[in-house]
Amino acid sequence: MEMSKRTIKSIRAYVVSGGGADYHDQGEEHWIVKQISTPMSLFPEYKQTRTSFGINALKTIVVEVEDNTGNVGFGISTGGYPAAWLVMNHIDRFIVGQNPSDIEKMWEQMYRGTLYYGRKGIVMNAISAVDLALWDLLGKIRNEPVYSMIGGKVRDELEFYATGPRPDLAKEMGFIGGKMPLVYGPADGEEGLKKNIEYARIMREAVGDDFMLMWDCWMSLDLPYAKKLMHESEKLGMKWIEECFNPDDYWAYRDLKKAAGNTMMVTGGEHEATKYGFKMLIEMCDLDILQPDVGWCGGMTELIKIGNLAEAAGKLVIPHGSGVYSHHYVITKLSSPFTECLMMAPKADKVLPQYYPLLLDEPVPVNGKLKVSDKPGFGVTLNRDNLIEVKKEA
Repeated sequence: MEMSKRTIKSIRAYVVSGGGADYHDQGEEHWIVKQISTPMSLFPEYKQTRTSFGINALKTIVVEVEDNTGNVGFGISTGGYPAAWLVMNHIDRFIVGQNPSDIEKMWEQMYRGTLYYGRKGIVMNAISAVDLALWDLLGKIRNEPVYSMIGGKVRDELEFYATGPRPDLAKEMGFIGGKMPLVYGPADGEEGLKKNIEYARIMREAVGDDFMLMWDCWMSLDLPYAKKLMHESEKLGMKWIEECFNPDDYWAYRDLKKAAGNTMMVTGGEHEATKYGFKMLIEMCDLDILQPDVGWCGGMTELIKIGNLAEAAGKLVIPHGSGVYSHHYVITKLSSPFTECLMMAPKADKVLPQYYPLLLDEPVPVNGKLKVSDKPGFGVTLNRDNLIEVKKEA
């Protein structure tokens, strides 16, 4: 069928628990759940595990879009029932009946139609999931991988750093670096700071001087603490300090960057959204590396625009670990020289699929490298087990 005669026949939204895009939805023995410095660490009752304050409360959303010839694309994000309700009761009107190739038009209508209550958070997660589903659908219609439709490869394979508490094991598995979750934050005082630095020192001795080490601070620090952590970490040759502050506190990012030396980078953007938010991180904060999550920032359509802004400003874009979705972006960009692998094994001692069990054939790095699939769309298959469909209200 000619593209001009194709339309999107239907959109469906599902919720699933037990992993998937909501990778924090793990058991209590998992490193990603255990004590890590968070914005809630100031409260003793919410300090010992991240699930104690509900980091896994929302669950995963899956969105499917189907055209009038039976082709189906899907995208995933977090946001659970609230995001699924938005897709089926508001956002659907901007998708059903449209031509599958009009992705830019649909994105603008979704964004503009939700401006009065959206722009970030759950609404943007929902828009991102729909956008990823649209790119997956278009790739299947055209029989092309997404990376081919957005510019083509600039390298043969991806290189990865690993995020988890054991960069020493990550080095043995072939990764080029290791990003450690910060365990102790401002509530733990100087003693906690010393414990962080001591662990970093142990890991530096284990991996040697040429292996990248980084901090993931997960929005949990204040400016004085971040400056101290950065100063002490520079002595150990740490590569960067990531997402120190409340994502809306652009002023703290600005001041931390001004205080940084020339050897350690200041990064962020995991919980930022749209080109407008990233313009602030570029122009006001002067961050060295931008880290959008394609499932949260507005999908592939918006990630491309964020990347173009960053490239024009001479900034690197290293997407937050969003698996196969970010793989298709990074393989097309010289300004994204490597990318992130979240270590999903409970002890960070082996490489597991990030979205398990939601994708049946999710690729994972081998020896820290991965070749992006040439299959149509994003090249993965949805596991339909345990999906709960959210219906449109009457």
